[in-house]
Amino acid sequence: MGMIGWLIVSCEVGFWVIVLAGLLTRYVWKKKKAGAVMLAMTPVVDLMLLGATIVDIRQGSEAGFVHGLAAVYIGCTVAFGHRMIQWADERFAYRYANGPKPAEKAKSGQAHAAAQRQGWYRHLLAWTIGSILLAGMILLIGNADKSQALQAWIVRWGMVLGIDFLISFSYTLWPKGEKQGNKQRI
Repeated sequence: MGMIGWLIVSCEVGFWVIVLAGLLTRYVWKKKKAGAVMLAMTPVVDLMLLGATIVDIRQGSEAGFVHGLAAVYIGCTVAFGHRMIQWADERFAYRYANGPKPAEKAKSGQAHAAAQRQGWYRHLLAWTIGSILLAGMILLIGNADKSQALQAWIVRWGMVLGIDFLISFSYTLWPKGEKQGNKQRI
């Protein structure tokens, strides 16, 4: 795993360190504004990864799997990052600030189907952002042969998105029934 691969791992760790520091600052040390500022800094992690990936490609590195993974990571953190922070914030508020108990996820019925669709829409947003970044890297390279790994990411991820669509929207047509004892009620 090269420099970009380790940077992706570091960015994921950095993202959660910033989130944890922001939540601790907000709820444990009761510094709401400082905590909010720290949480607002999470996109800096993505910008660092994007910048390093572009520099690596501009310096002549062959675009490979990890360069594509960097674009996927950025797309996912932009699309899902706010939701992950909100999830952690609700739990910290409940635990440290007498906030309301976090609502349980719907496990059946139309509410579950709606949540599955919303998850797919976020996945579509992540794919769109990641694909735009991949296309930008492909244009930056300017050589189809040297950017095949990036092109492959768009196609593979598109297939995963299609499978996710089928699964996510299947719950709209065939809602998951509520479990009742050992039997499932539909």
